[in-house]
Amino acid sequence: MTSKQRVYAALARQPVDRVPIFMWFHPDTARKLADLLEIEVRDVGEAMGNDIRQTWVSNNYAMEGIVHERDGDSHLDWWGITWLRQHGFNQISRFPLAGASREQVLAYRFPDERREDLLALMDPVLSARGDYFIGCDVSPCVFEMYWRLRGMEDAMADIAGDPELADEMFRRCADFTIGIGIEACKRFPLDWYWTGDDVAGQRSLMMSPKSWRALVRPHLQRVIDVGKVRGLPVAYHCCGALRPIIPDLIEMGVDILNPVQANCPGMDALELKREYGSRLAFMGGVDTQELLPRASASEVRRTTSALIEGMTADGGGYILAASHTISPETPGDNVFAMYEAAGVSKEEVFDRAASIRGRYSTTGR
Repeated sequence: MTSKQRVYAALARQPVDRVPIFMWFHPDTARKLADLLEIEVRDVGEAMGNDIRQTWVSNNYAMEGIVHERDGDSHLDWWGITWLRQHGFNQISRFPLAGASREQVLAYRFPDERREDLLALMDPVLSARGDYFIGCDVSPCVFEMYWRLRGMEDAMADIAGDPELADEMFRRCADFTIGIGIEACKRFPLDWYWTGDDVAGQRSLMMSPKSWRALVRPHLQRVIDVGKVRGLPVAYHCCGALRPIIPDLIEMGVDILNPVQANCPGMDALELKREYGSRLAFMGGVDTQELLPRASASEVRRTTSALIEGMTADGGGYILAASHTISPETPGDNVFAMYEAAGVSKEEVFDRAASIRGRYSTTGR
């Protein structure tokens, strides 16, 4: 099967030759794998057997797509947010609307003039699409985009003390996302439409389900509808303990949920599969906090095999992925053990890497 056929079949609960895979590697992890395989970093996903090609066309590019070499390096993005690399990850060091008055918040303007630059980020994905499953990530969509501008403390204060302001800014965040999303759907041969809005922490939602339903859901629905009206499967990313709103997401038309952080309350992957698997596909569930960095390769292989078996018990509806980016401290043997459990051997990975190196000799690096 091609990657495209494999993912579509899995989402439709039809037979596949192996479970589809979509792993995200921390930049340092990707560099380690690239050195091991003697290929360019950009080709690591292909060599490892990932089935999905996707990139960010909104603010997540500023967080994940701009890679700094050293902690302490920083950049100012097109939204006015300052990002600082800390402990290997880009973190926000300045929120442009933190401490701003109501009038200043309402005067903020989104970077609509950068839409073409953002959409152009899809060019490398499309040039290498071949038989791969193609996605476009328009996240963060509503609440997460607002708190990146406002700061978490002020954003939560707005929800509690000035819900009209919060609602208006959530509308504007969604409007920006929708503008990008509509254009992406028009231009690109997408196989799914990827949304995301982190509204949960490690223990619970960041706000009450009632507040989320009143303020966030209506605007997130408009974002989701961009994909639904075009007949695309809609994926939704939210880290943490979001179980109370999973039924809402299903009602809204979400088809795939990611990343399934099983170590959070209510997020056991197999329990979620049993309860919602007939109505929702899942992508994720491989623990990156304890299992991958700390367990033995044999334990990683056993645990991943059991996860795949349980998550595909109804014939499919599952894409193998980790619950976060695979961190640099993860042993290489554990990465390969996880892939082996999915039916991708280490030998197959090295063979693909050799083919990629052969391509360099004819096309140049």
